[in-house]
Amino acid sequence: MAKKEVVAEHVSRLMATQRNIRNLGIVAHVDHGKSTLSDTLVARAGLISQELAGEQRVLDFDELEQKRGITIKAANISIPAKFKDKDYLINLIDTPGHVDFGGHVTRALRAVDGCILVVDCVEGIMPQTETVLRQALKEKVKPVLFINKIDRFINELKLDPNAMQQKFLKIITGVNKLITNYGSEEFREEWQIKVDAGNVAFGTAFNKWAISYPVMKEKNISFKQMYELCSSGNHAELQRLAPLADVILELIISQLPNPLTAQKYRVPTIWHGELESTEGKGMLECNPKGRVCFAVTAIQMDPHAGEVAVGRLFSGTLHKGEELYLSSQFKSEKLQQVAIYMGPDRVILDEVPAGNIVALVGLHGIYAGETISEGEMIPFEKIKHHSEPVVTKSIEAKNPKDLMRLTEVLHKLAKEDPTIRVELNQTTGEHLLSGMGELHLEIIEYKIQKERGIEIVTSPPIVVYHETIFGKGPEIEGKSPNKHNKFKIEVEPIEESVMKAFVDGEIDSKMKGKDLQERLIKAGLPREEAKKVLKIHENNLFIDATKGVQYLQDIMELMVEAFEEAVEQGPLAKEKCIGVKVKLTDASIHVDPAHRGPTQIIPAVRRPIYAGMLQAKCTLMEPKQKLVVNSPSEYMSGIINQLQGRRGQIVDMQQEGEAVIIESKVPVAEMFGFASEIRGASQGRAVWYTEYSGYEKLPSDLQNKIVTQIRKRKGEPENPPTPSDFMD
Repeated sequence: MAKKEVVAEHVSRLMATQRNIRNLGIVAHVDHGKSTLSDTLVARAGLISQELAGEQRVLDFDELEQKRGITIKAANISIPAKFKDKDYLINLIDTPGHVDFGGHVTRALRAVDGCILVVDCVEGIMPQTETVLRQALKEKVKPVLFINKIDRFINELKLDPNAMQQKFLKIITGVNKLITNYGSEEFREEWQIKVDAGNVAFGTAFNKWAISYPVMKEKNISFKQMYELCSSGNHAELQRLAPLADVILELIISQLPNPLTAQKYRVPTIWHGELESTEGKGMLECNPKGRVCFAVTAIQMDPHAGEVAVGRLFSGTLHKGEELYLSSQFKSEKLQQVAIYMGPDRVILDEVPAGNIVALVGLHGIYAGETISEGEMIPFEKIKHHSEPVVTKSIEAKNPKDLMRLTEVLHKLAKEDPTIRVELNQTTGEHLLSGMGELHLEIIEYKIQKERGIEIVTSPPIVVYHETIFGKGPEIEGKSPNKHNKFKIEVEPIEESVMKAFVDGEIDSKMKGKDLQERLIKAGLPREEAKKVLKIHENNLFIDATKGVQYLQDIMELMVEAFEEAVEQGPLAKEKCIGVKVKLTDASIHVDPAHRGPTQIIPAVRRPIYAGMLQAKCTLMEPKQKLVVNSPSEYMSGIINQLQGRRGQIVDMQQEGEAVIIESKVPVAEMFGFASEIRGASQGRAVWYTEYSGYEKLPSDLQNKIVTQIRKRKGEPENPPTPSDFMD
């Protein structure tokens, strides 16, 4: 029997021992050493040789990941591990560190109970470190810390033991500050990182050794001894004394929770159903005999099996052939296979009990965030991504005969990665592909051309703007083309606190009924309005503020459709709207259904929304990025000139020895071509990182110029419409 099959058999036996299961992710900023650390744990299970661990990057099995040397998507592996004569099962997810692929991290965190936060000791806490830790704490995923590459302190920076410990303390304090700021109240204290608590390890994943307080006590190793061996380059002796895999395994097993413990506090955070119900109890207890409750966190496309749903089983036991209910599609389907991932390979099992991360084959039309269950249940809370697509390219098939295939491929890629947005421009017939950044789009283009064999033509990247309002519009009456239906509509900005709840994922469009009402009221929406919300769409609200209007219920769907159309393409530049509250204050509807079809109702509702927005200071919002530049201080003035020339706001500057760290906020539109110019300004010595920083108002002096550019690109008349263009 092949090695992987033997391991899979062992894994299958361990899946029922819930106390001995650990579901965890490895998270970090780009290049801080996640994949190298993953290799070490995989090697300890005997799946790769110890010598190749760190170089093989077994979980970066995608051809593009190997080629570029970065992790692009989250990879799962289930590995058995023996610790102090007990068998454990580690369900591990290795996640990407690059900001453009942050969506994979967000989705992976729904499936795990704990995470190892890896920090490069020299670079310290970087923007993406902060982002991934914040996401983990939001999902109530317990963090432990691994400070990596400590040989750089000794060999590159020539720090003495005392200076090293000061640097460690600075990183630990920074992580604890984030836990205090973003952790839930019940765990803020308990989850603090402390050396003597044993929830932090120091080491070098590349040289395969590490130390932690419990290991130093157990093996009688002093910090001084570690320092001397490392400075003399004796990594072999350190590997013998404190092998990395053993230290990390001790950290995982002693510090991270098993599913039985974690689900008691995680389920109320990610599921808002009745906890005393059958499903609620089953999930809180992680009961393998309960009803099946499964949260999909990723979709893998398999050329033979089709869509494979990867996710976490919170309750029940999955068997091949059973009927499962798909909550987004309101239908049941038969499960064809249950499997686990061993890196690139999927290994089929007979059954899988609650508390594990598994793959399901044979269910169609599923997406990341889907809830799969045994019979109907309230779905899990929507997975809310920290950032959103800010860069767009238009994509066309070079050969017209590939057009259908291109549409199909784009649909599949958007399934695998929900942070991609694909739209078809009805006027030109081209596909508009939006992603997190230039690298994100570059990777997708590569997949279309090299992996799927479709030659494409792409446009230069375009920035995604949003439209919003900063004032309250007057009550405007819209009439249907036949003049038989009238609607009075007001628009105003959504309250800031409600907008924050949308952005933070506390409220989303899938919520309904009492739960939605209570959340809206808590967020600051007036009670009367919260009771009358008809639709939430793309962070915009449609509210029925009418009293006793006849036939309103009959045309409700058409009014909602008109509202969605209006906020999908705003009046200024046909960009998506955010933060707009639309209130229907009165209506007069014709008694005969023949006079109130879609062609009458939709324009009668959409046009007053547009007129109201234009009178309510309709404005473009532009995406911003947080940009951190680390450089020798002699290049500081050149870098500041670069940032200011790109409309950048400098937020913070810190001097550390010979280096300067400049933190700024720069519009995405000004970041094209930044790489080559910053290299020139710093003679290639600057290192920089970006992070999504939300949308802000475009400066007034640029409004007209940008609106005209967008309208021209979309084939619209250059001058934006006026309110009177939409008023009868």
